[in-house]
Amino acid sequence: MSFEFLVCIFTLFFLAAIGAPIAYAILIGSLAYLVAAGEGLGVTGKVLMDGLYQSFILLAVPLFIVAANIMNAGTISDRLLGFCVALVGRFRGGMGHVNVVASLIFSGMSGSAVADAAGIGKIIIGMMTKSGHYTRGYAAAITAASATIGPIIPPSIPMVLYALVSNSSIGYLFLGGIVPGVMMGAVLMAMNTFLSHQRGFALEEPIPLSELPGRTVNAFPALLMPAILLYGIYGGVTTPTEAAAVAAFYALMLAAFFYRALSFRALYGILVESARSSAAVGLVIGGALILNYVVASENIPGLLAERLVDLDIDPLAFMLGVNVLLLLLGCVLDATTIILVIIPLFLPTCRELGIDLVHFGVVAVVNCMIGLITPPYGILLFVLNAVTRIPLTEIIREIWPFLTALLLALLALVLFPGLVLWLPRMFGYAG
Repeated sequence: MSFEFLVCIFTLFFLAAIGAPIAYAILIGSLAYLVAAGEGLGVTGKVLMDGLYQSFILLAVPLFIVAANIMNAGTISDRLLGFCVALVGRFRGGMGHVNVVASLIFSGMSGSAVADAAGIGKIIIGMMTKSGHYTRGYAAAITAASATIGPIIPPSIPMVLYALVSNSSIGYLFLGGIVPGVMMGAVLMAMNTFLSHQRGFALEEPIPLSELPGRTVNAFPALLMPAILLYGIYGGVTTPTEAAAVAAFYALMLAAFFYRALSFRALYGILVESARSSAAVGLVIGGALILNYVVASENIPGLLAERLVDLDIDPLAFMLGVNVLLLLLGCVLDATTIILVIIPLFLPTCRELGIDLVHFGVVAVVNCMIGLITPPYGILLFVLNAVTRIPLTEIIREIWPFLTALLLALLALVLFPGLVLWLPRMFGYAG
């Protein structure tokens, strides 16, 4: 490891430790390497332009952000919640089940855990606490846990970023996320059922089954979005990036003309907020591109792969070790940084050990999503604290059972690759 690389790492961690935004820490650390190595700063421009021009798929990120924000702004979320309440609200812990099912449905539209938690999550927390059957901490905890499903079921912004660094097929990554996403929803509903019986949560007043058809019709246009997305990608009609544009356009038409719930003023606010979110992601991507150039210059991935292969490490042991490391990093780093900066270090080793990159990618994204609710950093915990004013201590106290359930689901995905690869293979994936 060269002196220049040590300068880069020290600068990066020092800035992160004193509270600088991680994007700035990555950028300044990478620039410190270039200065110490005597390379011209013009290299950064070339690296950025090469990375961006060769990554048409990155355009999908702001488009999915726009689609999610439009779905949150209109009455679409309310209609979906009404459908979920009629469907599963009648069971013990019904509003908790509604929370999870709503996240499963909404995940097919947003691709963002933060959008899920801050949008539909805020609404359902209000519904859960208003009924008086659930504590504020419990409502926020199950909301945070269910929001992690958002980027697993397609579309998925983190999987788009993983495809960028691994050259994997986005279509197969999206397919690989469906079964794990449903599985995560199932374990969360099982834990909610267990806690509901253990704590004696009262039953909600059931919605008559006669109302279910009407609520289904009311929500049906919104429920169509995931089907349109998946048909566009897997039917060969659109590329994933074009599918993101279709999703944004469909959400706009639905909110503005079909449901008539979106004004020009609201649309302007949505576009401004989406631009800010996209810029924040773009800064991290830009920093990661330069840092990846630094890491490649030092041949860190190759050296790591060579050392691990020389150790004759078992692929399963490698997967378990990487997952433990990602879980620990998830306590202090956000998912975007882990996917763009940390995960590329392990990809050459995955290839050497014969680990399928689609399986590895889906497991890594699930791991990163679990990191969003892992104390002390858990960004979703802070998001819900900010939008609901529920004390962070109350949320953290209730998050542990749901975190345990998700970790068991993650372990199953590591041990049984078929859970991830079954659907991609059904659609012709050769991995």
